[in-house]
Amino acid sequence: MATVAGGDVGATAGMVMAEAPSEPGAVLRVGRDAAVCRLVTPEDWLFVSRVHLEFRCGPEGEWSVFWLRGSQDDPASEVRVRLGTQGPGQPLAYGGVSVLPRGGSGEVVVLDRGGPRSVNVGFYHEP
Repeated sequence: MATVAGGDVGATAGMVMAEAPSEPGAVLRVGRDAAVCRLVTPEDWLFVSRVHLEFRCGPEGEWSVFWLRGSQDDPASEVRVRLGTQGPGQPLAYGGVSVLPRGGSGEVVVLDRGGPRSVNVGFYHEP
């Protein structure tokens, strides 16, 4: 999995890679809190929660992504799950979960509702 954070439209502020084994119970978190997240966004990007996304590997080696609820009732971001490279992706509900297809790839996009910033977390799940 990788995250690309764009400071401006079309710009890339940085890319970070993280890998997690497809073993039951494996977890990979994305957010602003470096103490608990393997993929960390800039501290001043308040549209991303301390722990925003959590990728979890289930009992059969399947991966799911959870948009964890933060301290606000109305989030400052929108999250979309895009499979492959087609279209804008499907919205992920605040506090919701999406199962990622085995043998598939795509990305989870966190969009700032107040500006052009986004965090893209690409994934590839081996068959």
